[in-house]
Amino acid sequence: MMPKTSEQAIAEYDVVAAGLESAGVTRGSMFGMPCLKVGRKVLAGMFGDAMTFKLPPEPREKALTLPGAEPFDPGMGKPMKEWVLIPLAQSSSWPTYAAEALDYVRG
Repeated sequence: MMPKTSEQAIAEYDVVAAGLESAGVTRGSMFGMPCLKVGRKVLAGMFGDAMTFKLPPEPREKALTLPGAEPFDPGMGKPMKEWVLIPLAQSSSWPTYAAEALDYVRG
């Protein structure tokens, strides 16, 4: 079951999405979760009051040092290996990690 998302989290997500539009990032959904894509590749998503990001090893390790950040497990009991969940309390870092994720998925 998807966690509830607050209006504040949606507003912060919208800021991130708008900031990436000029780079060709579009909104979509993955497994019922709002997400950001470039082409068919997902780079970030909204999960409750947090955003998830697909990151390469070094930025992922740095993100995991943020208070409340953790490997992203969508509820299946096993974290997705390249994904990190960063809570709303750390939303000031979301644009930075979204840019890192965009660079990563573009290869």
